[in-house]
Amino acid sequence: MLAVNSTNSTVFSTFLLTGIPGLEAVHIWISIPFCVMFLITLVGNMTIITVIWWEQTLHEPMYLFLAMLATSDLGLSFFTLPIMLRIFWQNNRELTFPACFTQMFFIHTFQNFESGIILAMAFDRYVAISRPLHYSSILTSSVISRIGLAIVVRTLAVEVPLPILLRRLCFCRSNVLSHSYCLHPDIIKLSCSNTRINSIMGLFVVLFTMVLDFFLILLSYVLILKTVLSIASHGGRLKALNTCISHVSAVILFFTPMVCLSMLHRFGPRLPSHVYVTMANMHFLIPPVMNPIVYVVKTKQMRDKILRFFH
Repeated sequence: MLAVNSTNSTVFSTFLLTGIPGLEAVHIWISIPFCVMFLITLVGNMTIITVIWWEQTLHEPMYLFLAMLATSDLGLSFFTLPIMLRIFWQNNRELTFPACFTQMFFIHTFQNFESGIILAMAFDRYVAISRPLHYSSILTSSVISRIGLAIVVRTLAVEVPLPILLRRLCFCRSNVLSHSYCLHPDIIKLSCSNTRINSIMGLFVVLFTMVLDFFLILLSYVLILKTVLSIASHGGRLKALNTCISHVSAVILFFTPMVCLSMLHRFGPRLPSHVYVTMANMHFLIPPVMNPIVYVVKTKQMRDKILRFFH
């Protein structure tokens, strides 16, 4: 939908989402793996949350953080995949401004919440390896609750202003977004208003959340490696490092697509648009699918409790 103002310039009232450019003819076939990923995400993460909720023996810091991560993965999937499937199945690309801003808010909120949870899990691993005798006394239930609350407050504090600032903008250049969902940088590119405040706020959010979290995670692993190298026995070192494999996988799954896409945009060769869109999709779709699989495969206690739960 669009409107024409008194100066005959086109002012849009809706956005048009984009599927996978150049592959519109096979959108139905592309939707099949997306459906499978959505089902795996739902079953995997809901199973983890349910088992941790019911099993009192899993009410430990590592598993409580895992339940938070699974909740974040579910939220991210609910606000991305259904809209994408609607595009693939019905070619229904239109989204009103309020609906687009709402989707953008929840996507970025769950994205930043997941980043904070992964940082908290890095702190959990550091305490478990460097202070094993005081692990339970340091990471008590109240401490975990305060960490979770701090992540929620930080996320909402930086994300709530974004849709509010977007409401003052006028969109008259184009209304075609470059992804199958609404993202803040993608939206402000289409505005014909002054977006300086929006750009500064968007950059601040990225730096204060995911970039800061990434460097703090790297710092935590530097400290973890320093502790591990101080362990005398080779077997002890391997055992300590083995407890971090699942978390390292979560870090790689979450941050690698984002870093690779950023590097390609700035320094890489010019590639077809569907390559960039596919890589962007991987950032939102792969972690929710793979995180429960990795944690179930690599964590024996979690695997045993799930088998017991279903039996």
